[in-house]
Amino acid sequence: MSEPILELKNIESAYGPVQALRGVSLTVAKGSIATVLGGNGAGKSTILKTISGIIDPNKGQIRFAGEEIQGKAPDWIVRRGISHVPEGREVFPLLSVEDNLKMGAYTRRDRDGVARDMEAVYGYFPILKERAGQDAGLLSGGQQQMLAIARSLLASPQLMLLDEPSLGLSPKLTQEIFEIVRRINGERGTTILLVEQNAQMALKTASFGYVLEVGRIVMEDTCANLMKKEDIREFYLGMKEEGARGARRWKKKKTWR
Repeated sequence: MSEPILELKNIESAYGPVQALRGVSLTVAKGSIATVLGGNGAGKSTILKTISGIIDPNKGQIRFAGEEIQGKAPDWIVRRGISHVPEGREVFPLLSVEDNLKMGAYTRRDRDGVARDMEAVYGYFPILKERAGQDAGLLSGGQQQMLAIARSLLASPQLMLLDEPSLGLSPKLTQEIFEIVRRINGERGTTILLVEQNAQMALKTASFGYVLEVGRIVMEDTCANLMKKEDIREFYLGMKEEGARGARRWKKKKTWR
């Protein structure tokens, strides 16, 4: 793995008495896309919330670009170069699309840079330029997801945390969103840590993956290798391996959630 930009070491986080993360350690290489897979309630979103400062860890260390950031305020973390696209989009529904985008740049003082990035995100998401004056609450679900990602880019992050970007979207829109995610990574060099219910899309998009179960990392490998593992194919990709006299065939199985 190349130079790490993010390192979590033995992170434990909780919601009151409920332990959500139990000694989670992971590393994300600079300029890469990494993904975390797991069922509902495994703690995937909690990892992102802990990194971005929404939740303070009870134990452990988080290093970003060589600096410890655990326990810091979310706005401090944003200024250091981490942006978080939360599950459910969470746009400002009564503000215009353009004003939502400007909210993403609230920590910045480089007006020329903000203007350039505004044009860049309009290039990624032309529909947002068409709807720039429209209230964000009137956008479709897919357009709101585009807006949430675009708003995050206006912070000019080194690391983007993406939480379930395909949630509630059609397969066509999911393809479009992930194509743009790959472009952002390739063209801007933005490192991305992705939590995603669509395991097949996540594994095709990322280069390295972690599997989380009940708050613990139980498996980690390159995404190419994870896609070959029987457990991953059965529980996350909906494929079950069956053998008969040495012959192998794959049959469809209902995708596990």
